[in-house]
Amino acid sequence: MAKGRGSAVMAIVVLCLLVVCEVAQAATYVVGDDNGWTFNVDGWEKGKNFNAGDVLVFKYAKGSHNVVAVDEGGYYGCDVSPSDAKVYTSGNDQIILVKGSNSFICSFSDHCNSGMRLLISAS
Repeated sequence: MAKGRGSAVMAIVVLCLLVVCEVAQAATYVVGDDNGWTFNVDGWEKGKNFNAGDVLVFKYAKGSHNVVAVDEGGYYGCDVSPSDAKVYTSGNDQIILVKGSNSFICSFSDHCNSGMRLLISAS
């Protein structure tokens, strides 16, 4: 019987290690790299592989821009939808990606139409 318990304990330890490794693999990306969250940032995401749990850091001059987490309709239409969309304004916003579609725009003036938007698919 002791052998059976040892195997169960070992299985639990391995499972815990797998969970920790999965969490440790989350990546952090600064949107726009050195340029930050600014005009014509759309396309920055090309060639990158994003996963749920990865963190996007939006760096910008506070008061000059914002980040709004929108649905795909908001992304394509450059409007804040849904109406209760989360708005970030710190100038150093950190957003954790969820599995599937993640869409962000700047809602200031005509900024979204000037390329301040991202549509990212996370695995």
